[in-house]
Amino acid sequence: MRPGESLESLSREQLLELISLYSKNWLAMDGVWFQSVERKRGMEEAMYHDGEAWKRFTVIEARRIKAFLGLSEHPGLEGLRQALSFRFYANLNRDETILNGNTLLYRTLECRVQRARSRKGMELHPCKPVGLIEYAGFAREIDDRITCRCVSCYPEVTDETCSCAWLFTLEE
Repeated sequence: MRPGESLESLSREQLLELISLYSKNWLAMDGVWFQSVERKRGMEEAMYHDGEAWKRFTVIEARRIKAFLGLSEHPGLEGLRQALSFRFYANLNRDETILNGNTLLYRTLECRVQRARSRKGMELHPCKPVGLIEYAGFAREIDDRITCRCVSCYPEVTDETCSCAWLFTLEE
């Protein structure tokens, strides 16, 4: 059987369900390796490796999404908005984007990772340092004129109405 052949027989609904399943599997793998390092070596060591992984993965993900969407070299904040909606976990977390002039506010309203850690009685994931790597790197790869700043993210929560918030600015 050639690669992808089994997918051709699936209905649109089955393909959408499979994308959701793949997204959940990806997120589970991300959590499993992280928690393995966290248990064996502690949070600091796990965060180090998480940051190193995101430095590379976020660029790969952004490049592939940019190519898939056929975005120009400098698609601006509208291109970033589009690209954010096609990230792997866009299927898993409820989010919103607010475009206002030369800024785009991206808010994760419900975070599957934090919800799972809370449910398991675990400390919340201190995602701000890795989020800075992830979101800034993703945005820069979509359009190198875009900068990113954290508005609210655990452990520095300034907005209780969301799990995290990131402000992207188009520097022209």
